[in-house]
Amino acid sequence: MTKSPTLRLLFGLLITLAAVTCFSSYSLYQVTMLRQLQTQTIDLNRHDSLLLLRVQNDVNILGLKLQDMTERPHLARIAQYRDEFDRLRSDLQHAVEADAKFAHATHRGESQLRLTASLRHFWLTTDEVFNAANTGHEEAARSLASRELSDQQIVIARRLSNLLERNNQTEQEADLKIAAIYDRSEKDTYAFLAATISAVLITSLYLIYSNRKLFDKLESLSGQRRVLAARLISVQEEVLRSVSRELHDEFGQILTAVGAMLTRAERKGVPPDSPLRTELSEVKEITQATLEKMRSLSQMLHPAILDDYGLAKGIEWYAEVFERQTGIHTSAVVRGPVVRITGAPATHCFRIVQEALNNAAKHSGTKSAEVEMLFSPNFLTIHVRDFGKGIPGSKRRNKPGLGLIAMHERAEILGGKLDVRSEGTSGTTVSLTIPLRQEDPQLESADSEEKREVLVP
Repeated sequence: MTKSPTLRLLFGLLITLAAVTCFSSYSLYQVTMLRQLQTQTIDLNRHDSLLLLRVQNDVNILGLKLQDMTERPHLARIAQYRDEFDRLRSDLQHAVEADAKFAHATHRGESQLRLTASLRHFWLTTDEVFNAANTGHEEAARSLASRELSDQQIVIARRLSNLLERNNQTEQEADLKIAAIYDRSEKDTYAFLAATISAVLITSLYLIYSNRKLFDKLESLSGQRRVLAARLISVQEEVLRSVSRELHDEFGQILTAVGAMLTRAERKGVPPDSPLRTELSEVKEITQATLEKMRSLSQMLHPAILDDYGLAKGIEWYAEVFERQTGIHTSAVVRGPVVRITGAPATHCFRIVQEALNNAAKHSGTKSAEVEMLFSPNFLTIHVRDFGKGIPGSKRRNKPGLGLIAMHERAEILGGKLDVRSEGTSGTTVSLTIPLRQEDPQLESADSEEKREVLVP
């Protein structure tokens, strides 16, 4: 037997979806980390650049003050610049200390040390200049400021410019790297998604193709099963019809002949008070009872009334027989213009009704039952109702019995639908709906058009 590939395909689909989920999660994680790195790098460079610009601005102000100090001596004495230099020194010291925190993150520790050393040397020289000015050596102080302080200020300004340029270059390089990573990640993601979608598409197409083949095979097997079931049921009915005919024709004639012979034996001079006459009467009664039972059995195996009068009359007759046999009050109700149904369709409907009533007698514990036949222009609907205890929930969940399976098979052969409903303790209803042929319908009898409902007591 060919195994269905559905489980394997579903397993492969789950693996594919898991791979997509993992890759998507990994990509999102990488993008998040990359975004954090980008944000941290740009923010660090921005803060570092702002502090360096602050330092550069203070250094430029120092340069202007040095220019006034050395080139414009008439404006103010050197000692008068001390307060401004102290203020700028304090601001530079705070800015440099704050900028030193970014030295490790921006990988410029040596440059930071050189800048700090240059500033330290600048302030030492500045102290010498102001000490000389305070001791009355104005010209010596101005000459020292012109020779050394100006050069040191230029060196510091160049170092700051280099640091700013390096920060800008680092930020540009980081932007280029991040953009390249984004492009590569985007391409990888699209490639993986394309491969995954292709795999899912191929898997789905193969799944559809495989299931289509399985469904076609199942449909073929189902068709063969229906044909086989119909043939088996047909053979069964033929056997029952043959047995019924044999019982009625052969054994019925034999028993009838035996009865006639017994009657003739009684008439051949047997005294009325003879024990032989009594025994002959008993044997005759037994023979007659056997003949009646055999005829009843023949009718049950294949009711001749179905072929002679049609389905409706057959069900009415069986309702009476069923009531006599089981003691369950059974009524047959016919509604609508009665269509004469004979042959195999009548036999199948009759067997379904027969099985439904037998099930009611065996399992429901009901005291009454009803068979309702509804004739419409296109369909015949038969409801078989009992008013017993219904079908327990546990039995409803179990597999159906052979009788119910046979009822469904017969309904399929007729092209109809069988439905079994049971609501608590309100009994069970078996409903059969079959289509009626539209060509040349025959009515049961002339007066059936006027009499729409027939009740059987």
